[in-house]
Amino acid sequence: MRLARIAHPEGVAFVSVDGDGDSNDTMVSEIADHPFGTPNYTGRKRPLADTRLLSPILPTKVIAVGRNYADHAREMGNEVPAEPMIFLKPSTTVIGPNAPIRRPKQSEQVDFEGELAVIIGQPVKNVPASQARQAVLGYTVANDVSARDFQRSDGQWGRAKGFDTFCPIGPWIETDLDPADLPIRTTVDGETKQNSRTSELVHKVPELIEFVSSVMTLLPGDTILTGTPAGVGPIVAGQEVSITIDGIGTLTNPVENA
Repeated sequence: MRLARIAHPEGVAFVSVDGDGDSNDTMVSEIADHPFGTPNYTGRKRPLADTRLLSPILPTKVIAVGRNYADHAREMGNEVPAEPMIFLKPSTTVIGPNAPIRRPKQSEQVDFEGELAVIIGQPVKNVPASQARQAVLGYTVANDVSARDFQRSDGQWGRAKGFDTFCPIGPWIETDLDPADLPIRTTVDGETKQNSRTSELVHKVPELIEFVSSVMTLLPGDTILTGTPAGVGPIVAGQEVSITIDGIGTLTNPVENA
C-alpha cells in the first residue's frame, strides 16, 4: 500500500494511492483520521492529479544517521563509526514533494543528501532488531539537506541540519517493501550525482531501529533517515534535486534562496 498526505479543495487528508501513482488517472482513497493500524476509509475518492502531495507524515522528530555508507564516510574524510552516529532534525525541517528547499543566506555551501527513510508505525522502546519490522509503518525517500560549512565549523550539527525546509520527504510511504537492497539515485538538474544501493548501508534498518529505540521512545510517524551514499554536493537557487528509490518513487524539490 502507498500512503500519502494531500491538500485538496476541502482541506488536507491522508489517502491511499490506488496504483503506482505514475499515471494521470491514478485515484486516491481518503483515510479517516490517521494512517496507522488498519486504515478506516471515508469512502471519498478523487484523482491524484487534482490534489497536491504534501509530506506524507508530520513526525514529532526526525532521527538521522551519519556516515552510514562507507564510501560517503571516505569522501568526507571520516572513519565509519562502530555504532550508528545519530542526530536530530527539527520537525520544522520537513517539507513535501515539489516544495522549495530554501537556501539560507547565512550559508555558503548547502548540500543534498539522498536517503532511504523509515517511518515508525507504533510506539516502541528497546525493540530488538529481530522484531523491528513490526514497528515500521513503511518507507519513503528523504533529502538530508545540510549547510556543509556550518557542519564543519560548529562541531555540533544542529544548525547545519536544522534550517527550515532541510528535510524533504515523499512522495508517499510504501508499506509493502523490503529495504535490504534497493537502488537509490540522486540527480541535480538531470545529472546523476549519487548511485548506490541500500545493501551498502553499514548499519542496516533493523539495527538502526534497535539502536535508536534504545536511546529514545519512537512514536508513530517518527522518521529515521538511514544515511547517504557517496556523491553529495552543493545545490544553488534555480536547480532541482530528484532522489529515486526503486519500489518507492521519486522525490523532487526545487532550490531557491531564502
